[in-house]
Amino acid sequence: MKKNNIILTFVIPIIAIVALLAAQALCDLELPSYTSDIINNGIQQGGIDRGLPEVLTEEMYDAIVKISDSNPAIMASYDFYVSENLNQQEIDTLGSKYPLLTSENLYILKDLTEEEKDIVEEQIKIPLIITTMLYSNNENLADSLNIEVPEGMTLLDIVLKMDNNTFDSITSSIATSLNNLDSSIIDQYATSSVSTIYNAIGMDMEDYQMNYIIEKGLMMLAIAGIGMIIAIIVGFLVAKLAAKIGYFLRSKVVKKIMSFSSSEFKEFGASSLITRSTNDIEQIKLFCVMLLRIVVFAPIMGIGAFIKVSNNPLNWIIGLALVIILVLIGILFGFAMPKFKSMQKLIDKMNLVSREIITGMPVIRTFGTEKYEEERFDKANIKLTKTNLFVNRLMGIMMPSMMLVMNIISILIVWYGAKQIDIGTLQVGTLLAFITYTMQIIMSFLMISLVSVMLPRALVSLKRIREILKKEVSITEPESPVPFKEEEKGVIEFKDVSFKYPDADEAMLKNISFKATPGSTTAFIGSTGSGKSTLINLIPRFFDATSGEIYVDGVNIKDASVIELRNRIGYVPQKGMLFSGTIKSNLMLGNDNLTESEMLDAARVSQSIEFIEAKKDKFDSAISQGGSNVSGGQKQRLSIARAIAKNPEIYIFDDSFSALDFKTDAALRKALFKHAKDATVLIVAQRISTIMNADNIIVLNEGEVVGTGTHKELLKTCKIYKEIALSQLKEEEL
Repeated sequence: MKKNNIILTFVIPIIAIVALLAAQALCDLELPSYTSDIINNGIQQGGIDRGLPEVLTEEMYDAIVKISDSNPAIMASYDFYVSENLNQQEIDTLGSKYPLLTSENLYILKDLTEEEKDIVEEQIKIPLIITTMLYSNNENLADSLNIEVPEGMTLLDIVLKMDNNTFDSITSSIATSLNNLDSSIIDQYATSSVSTIYNAIGMDMEDYQMNYIIEKGLMMLAIAGIGMIIAIIVGFLVAKLAAKIGYFLRSKVVKKIMSFSSSEFKEFGASSLITRSTNDIEQIKLFCVMLLRIVVFAPIMGIGAFIKVSNNPLNWIIGLALVIILVLIGILFGFAMPKFKSMQKLIDKMNLVSREIITGMPVIRTFGTEKYEEERFDKANIKLTKTNLFVNRLMGIMMPSMMLVMNIISILIVWYGAKQIDIGTLQVGTLLAFITYTMQIIMSFLMISLVSVMLPRALVSLKRIREILKKEVSITEPESPVPFKEEEKGVIEFKDVSFKYPDADEAMLKNISFKATPGSTTAFIGSTGSGKSTLINLIPRFFDATSGEIYVDGVNIKDASVIELRNRIGYVPQKGMLFSGTIKSNLMLGNDNLTESEMLDAARVSQSIEFIEAKKDKFDSAISQGGSNVSGGQKQRLSIARAIAKNPEIYIFDDSFSALDFKTDAALRKALFKHAKDATVLIVAQRISTIMNADNIIVLNEGEVVGTGTHKELLKTCKIYKEIALSQLKEEEL
């Protein structure tokens, strides 16, 4: 895949997902704050969310300014509205909100920024609280000041009329007492003072409170709605990205497997390659989904929640919770990790046993070993099941344990939070928000731990996939392929070729030399294990010769393009292999441009036309997986027809006539030699009758050529050939 395509396919979606998850986390982090505001400010404080009055009577303004020693920040923040000078528009706009404005002069807060409001609020808090305490005729305060308040007056009226020294002494004493209190209590007193002022002005506090609650509630709904939409978009993007990751890995793995030679297939094993191409890729894909959804989201949630509660007096409870969770996760992982690492190998083992049982069922039934195979499968299955059960039980313990920790932590928070509420250092809404944030922090750790659970399996799967992708292929395309020589088209020559299987003790083939030319048939015969199939498998480079050279069309096959080489060969393996589809699709496997007349010709030569024509759908008749819905002879003939349909310059038949009766065998060979009169034909056979008319017969014994010549010549010169011939035919038939 090109770099630009990788960026478009993976990098840009990942960046988008990370950005959206960050936005979703921020939405989730804001909701508890709004809950706290609704309870603390909306319900407990009548909708007043800060200790800064938006309106003051002239008397209270003057008192606050005097107490604050004419603080310029306070004085600059209010505009003075004289009731007599208001026009009708101002009366309609402001009078409905501040009824007292129609009869008295008021000071109304200017349109300040939030930052400016914070500054003014800090300056006005203490003077505001002192003013409202005096205005409210606080009996305890009056007694402490030894002042008797006459009927129709307030304590504020009396104090304001005192001389400056007495006034300063009284207000300074009250201010000192207030400054000794906790800041949260000061904030509560300030908001309570604002409520007192609003009531004095005649504002509709029920309506004010309801408006605040509705406003905050609508904001919560909007944020929750945005979070939900983001979650849906993220889910869609992650699912799409995971599908692309799976597609990308499967494509890479299958492409790599297609480049493997027989040596690599033997090294990995078919069952392991299937597991790696399916189960392992699914594990990686699932982990990528979890990685994107959780590893990005959880830390933002955890860190954000911790920042939100950083100044709370109950923070020590969060620390305790995290220590308990980390110890619990550490213990569980210590037991689970080794088991996770062995699971993929156990899946491989079970797949291997399953594959052998399914493919070898006829043999199993013939020898009556069903019971043994069931026990063998049970052994592999039980091992995997026990490991799965052990891991699942541990993970089953984790969730209840986490819930127990969360519930105990909730009780601790409520227990100690209630004490803080009782002494006035904490509000109910703040406590509820703290519980929510604590749960978010704990859940973040829990989510990350769940990803950690999947990490070992994903790493094992990733390692197994990497083993395939990084495997050095023994047979590769040369950097500069040498073109085949058209003047030597169809010529095959072995020059002193030897071959040894990897890890084998002895060479399978030793010093093989021969030459096959177009228009001739070269046959190979010998006892089982003499190296016949190995020899012809060297020509299409299923293996590479250990020593010596093989030439096709005048070029050393190691210097030629592997694809071009195989395109020149029509190969029929020992075991006929058909693919699911139709007869037509199987015949077109090596020739996409196969015409109907060529198809009919291939079917006639291979002696397949009779049973094809007998089928209802003719060439469009369905072929099941592996050709299980046709007989062994039909499968072999269709495999031969497929090679013929390719119309190659070289035909290789690896004991491809063994499933045919003598009559069909003879008819097929006769038609084939006529059809392929200009091609080079190589035949491996066990039956003398199949090869006795070949132009050149090569007799192999223990990997060495022990005879070469025609049938008649070998009967005279090769003892081994004569023994094979006499074991199959009578002397007069020879």
